[in-house]
Amino acid sequence: MIVIRRLSSLLPRPSWKQVVVSILIAGLGLMGARALSQVNQDITLMYTEYTLGATELAHVSADVIRFRTTIIRSLEAKTKQDFERITVGLPEQRARIQHAIDRYAAASLRVSRSGRSEVDDLRAVKSSLDDYFQAASKTMTLLTQAWIAASPQEAAALRQQAEVQAADNSGPKLIQVSLALDRLLETIADVAKDLRDEGTQTLRDTSNLLVVGSFLIAALNLFSGSLRPSLPTPSPQTAAPVPGSGNGETAVRPRRPEKEFADPALRQN
Repeated sequence: MIVIRRLSSLLPRPSWKQVVVSILIAGLGLMGARALSQVNQDITLMYTEYTLGATELAHVSADVIRFRTTIIRSLEAKTKQDFERITVGLPEQRARIQHAIDRYAAASLRVSRSGRSEVDDLRAVKSSLDDYFQAASKTMTLLTQAWIAASPQEAAALRQQAEVQAADNSGPKLIQVSLALDRLLETIADVAKDLRDEGTQTLRDTSNLLVVGSFLIAALNLFSGSLRPSLPTPSPQTAAPVPGSGNGETAVRPRRPEKEFADPALRQN
């Protein structure tokens, strides 16, 4: 405490102009730091949740087409071993699709300025995927029964039902999945555009405030010297007055120098 008091007594007390300039500089610095932090957060969000998210959804679309192609190939299998070899990877493909959708659903979903909602579009994607997987599972069930049928006629009938199921039921549901994914990707693009516009507007507003604040600080620094009060100049020192000089004023009485005598007798006279 004693050291702090001594330092405070030694340091000069700032003027109000210095306080105002310091507050302006600190405020502009904090404002710029906050704007840069917000833009950095938006850029990170756009990359991690929208750029990577759109990439994941593109992979989902490709995986769904691959899943569909695998089922069509299983319809053309000549032997049971070929059928099992072709369809062995279907559960893994389905799990990869579901995992990608769940990972995207865990991100922070938003609503664009145009009113498009990621939550609603993602729900539509999930619903269409569930419908397609149910139809595909029914096709696979018919094909599995065809390979263990008791007679060739029963096997042919079951295969025919599987082909109809794959064409008339699974096909339209696959189209619904594709349309739902397209709508979700368009919504992602709208939300990413809104984030970009918000970041651009934040940078523009911060730049304008920094320019105005810089000019204000420069003006305060420039005109602070002209606002200082002028000190009175000291008048030249006048001689001491002597009374009786006339017209109410006093005159300076000159002092006669004493003459030095060598003889002490003459000094007394």
